[in-house]
Amino acid sequence: MTELLIANAAAGAHGATGGDGEGRAPAVVLESLGKRFGEGAPVLEDINATVNQGEFVALLGASGCGKSTLLNIISGLDVPTTGALEVPEDGAAFMFQDSSLFPWLSARGNVELALKLRGVSSADRRVRAVELLELVNLGHSLDKRPHELSGGMRQRVALARALAQDRPLLLMDEPFAALDAITRDLLHNELERVWKETGRTIIFVTHNVREAVRLGQRVLLLSSRPGRVVAEWQVSEEHRTNAGAAGQLTGDITARLREEIRRHA
Repeated sequence: MTELLIANAAAGAHGATGGDGEGRAPAVVLESLGKRFGEGAPVLEDINATVNQGEFVALLGASGCGKSTLLNIISGLDVPTTGALEVPEDGAAFMFQDSSLFPWLSARGNVELALKLRGVSSADRRVRAVELLELVNLGHSLDKRPHELSGGMRQRVALARALAQDRPLLLMDEPFAALDAITRDLLHNELERVWKETGRTIIFVTHNVREAVRLGQRVLLLSSRPGRVVAEWQVSEEHRTNAGAAGQLTGDITARLREEIRRHA
């Protein structure tokens, strides 16, 4: 029987300033985690990783390597076949590639709905929804419906809605993959700012190496199926401020990713 270990890792997560995560309690611990669907080959195998409170970890890998499956397990939407995990007792908020907004609700209405599901009173959720939309720089578009917003703006509403769930852990499954390069870069800046202001623990799935280096404090590489954590890189302040250093790290990670893809082709 799969062992599911649920730990209260939420305490102290809010209000962090986006440090490197060292010295903090773990928010997510994965131990020998594996997943197999039916009698097929394993999708994930022997996953071992720890994500600390307030840390931003980018999870990188080729398409089909099991990144989304791993997020589903961490979120509780799926269960592992083998191994164990620790996750925050309060659970996780999930942000997908598609914003999945309700088209008949305004930006504020979409965020208020998440607050309503938490039991927040009508008066309080109206105020809080405005605060969250202002946090993602959408205070000027409170009453616009999704069809009136650009793709990037819809993803900002989705981010505000995820934050409205007030969970210590935010899981993001390629949320910017469908956006153009300029919009994606702008949202990278917004996400980094929001992360530092809220102190959330973030696990961000991507297959874009540049995006992983731009956002993550650490980058974890999954092999092609079965997915295993086969490499890890620390992203230093120099990588964030020095284009040459960032380019070197991006090149190193890209080379290792290509190696993994060739190995499992």
